[in-house]
Amino acid sequence: MRHPLAFIAPLWLALVALCLAAPAAARTPEQVAEAALRAAPVWDGHNDVPEQLRERRKNMIADFDFRDTRATADPAHKWVAMHTDLTRLRQGKVGAQFWSVYVSAQLDDQHAMQAVLEQIDVTKRLIARYPQDLQYVTTAAEAEQAMKRGRIASLIGMEGGYAIAGSLGVLRQMYALGARYMTLTHFRNIPWADSATDRPEHDGLTDFGKDVVREMQRIGMIVDLSHVSEATMLDTLDVAGAPVMFSHSGARAVASHPRNVSDRVLDRVKANGGIVMVVTLPAYVSDAVREWGNRRTAEKARLDDYHTGDPKAAEAALAAWIAANPVPRATLAQLADHIDHIARRIGADHVGVGGDFDGMATTTQGMDDVSGYPALFAELARRGYAQGDLEKIASGNMMRVLKAAEAYAAAHRADPPGESPAGF
Repeated sequence: MRHPLAFIAPLWLALVALCLAAPAAARTPEQVAEAALRAAPVWDGHNDVPEQLRERRKNMIADFDFRDTRATADPAHKWVAMHTDLTRLRQGKVGAQFWSVYVSAQLDDQHAMQAVLEQIDVTKRLIARYPQDLQYVTTAAEAEQAMKRGRIASLIGMEGGYAIAGSLGVLRQMYALGARYMTLTHFRNIPWADSATDRPEHDGLTDFGKDVVREMQRIGMIVDLSHVSEATMLDTLDVAGAPVMFSHSGARAVASHPRNVSDRVLDRVKANGGIVMVVTLPAYVSDAVREWGNRRTAEKARLDDYHTGDPKAAEAALAAWIAANPVPRATLAQLADHIDHIARRIGADHVGVGGDFDGMATTTQGMDDVSGYPALFAELARRGYAQGDLEKIASGNMMRVLKAAEAYAAAHRADPPGESPAGF
């Protein structure tokens, strides 16, 4: 006699076989992005919180609460609310951050050098106040360790080569104090390098500028080519033996701003092994925003001339023009277009993100502060990016570049330091 439950075994086996044969349920773009950012949290290439501490608080931070900065708008000073705090960094899945120690390019060399030293100091003090959330690091290994502990690995990047006061000795001391990249210029030319937003003066790098690049790479400081002219980019890539970075730039094929990176340079970045970290500043993301800014500038000049001697009337007229011609907003989709173009042109191994948060008054829609990164990565997943590529874009590529810079420096440790004559 057959056991009464004997029919269950074949049925159970058939159900198991059916389950094994059925495809796994497809993950949503949000789930793909979440998995990628869990495995590889965002490494942001550029954040200007130190500049805000200097401008808003004169570097006095004893009563500054970095856990929540959303109530920091000050219309009297034309300050928008800060884009960054610990709560929103966590929401944005940020695991490593280059904090920018920027000072005005209008300062003379010596005052710029002092101001950068003060910026390095306030950045370190801010990091030290929040040991459960932030960890100061200077190497790739330390960054990996911090991220594994759930801390936001905090590194320092210098924005503007004028702060070394034309001295390779000062450059080396900035590295000793923790600066792990230096943006060669800002919006103006400096005595040894041309900026993207100034009239060409040197046709790129001078001979001393090339020495700066060589010395940066010898000691392990990454050369940052955001803000520099295309000629400066190409001169640097001619000299560079280690990967370079663009800490916050877009693709010029998507938005034509001279701050962005041309296809010609992108191809050189691939050969160099470098990285372009895509910026969120609207005028660099969207040509429509940039064109509106140009029209506003022209209209302001016209109104100032028309209302000569009556600045209040000119200001009121400009306000009326802006009300009738509101600024368009750059979009998250346009931001993703920049990543798409770079990834298609030179590969997903050479792209990252560098928000420029707290260094701009307006933001890209959907990326209004540092909490927006999961939405950007969900958009990329929606466009077909695999989790592995998203992990590279989030932080894997920047980790590779920093490791390569360190390896190059280790290989050249026996090289003699570069020398430059004293300036006094």
